[in-house]
Amino acid sequence: MKNSVLDAKHFHDEEAAYAYLEARVWPHGPTCPKCGTFDRIGKMGGKSTRIGTYKCYECRKPFTVKVGTVFESSHVPLRLWLQCVHLMASSKKGISSNQLARTLNVTLKTAWFMSHRVREAMVVLGMEPMGGAGLIVEADETFIVNKKGFPKPKGGAGHKMVVVSLVERGGSVRSTVIDSVSRPDVERIIRQNVHPESRLMTDTAAYYRRGQLGTESHEMVDHSAGEYVRGDVHTNTLEGYYSVFKRGMKGVYQHCGEKHLHRYVAEFDFRYSNRIRLGIDDKERADRTLKGIVGKRLTYQTPR
Repeated sequence: MKNSVLDAKHFHDEEAAYAYLEARVWPHGPTCPKCGTFDRIGKMGGKSTRIGTYKCYECRKPFTVKVGTVFESSHVPLRLWLQCVHLMASSKKGISSNQLARTLNVTLKTAWFMSHRVREAMVVLGMEPMGGAGLIVEADETFIVNKKGFPKPKGGAGHKMVVVSLVERGGSVRSTVIDSVSRPDVERIIRQNVHPESRLMTDTAAYYRRGQLGTESHEMVDHSAGEYVRGDVHTNTLEGYYSVFKRGMKGVYQHCGEKHLHRYVAEFDFRYSNRIRLGIDDKERADRTLKGIVGKRLTYQTPR
């Protein structure tokens, strides 16, 4: 019988946790986060020295692998951080802060803070345009999360936030959160994120139908007429993505403030773009999350 994934040593031993993280953040050896030096660095010893502490003999500063990452200044043991990353990366519909608190044996406040830092690590920066010659990109939108202080109308979804998503068939998904959907917003998002030689597929909503979306090919299905598939023209890939996203947001997280919605969206985008069908298992997905912790800080300061 195979051992549980969570039996791995780095989930239980602090020194092993630091070694595991160092191997992913510093694949070519320790690098000073202050001055960038990598050749004049030594590991500190001694009984009073913190685990995983190095010293740069160029700028004379001590540091650990957590400096300059979302883990910096955290008093939570690194082994618990690695458990949190694995649980969030491997849970298809997410894992609530209450469940994390019970599993990791930390307070709810700590679990909530940890989960948002991990979501920040899942944010992918500097992405190239999606699609290309002969490739299909689907575009669609969904309405979720009530705006604070916005009266609920008798009809429509004007009181909700909008998530506009683009998915490359057989590839990744990319979503953008906006306050309200309009033709200029949709056109800007598509032009910035979709390669002009792609085949773009949408429904017949007004902001797609009237827009100059910047792609050589733009094909639509008319949902109002009961048309959902015409040959290979459809937006069902995004509908499948939204089904997982909404089940997670409503069934697992249940409540999300509009100022945090972009991080939850990044979490679901990351898991979909690094899914099993693309050859990425839970361990590799967690490792990719750890590679995204560098250069990001997320702090919440309570005003006096």
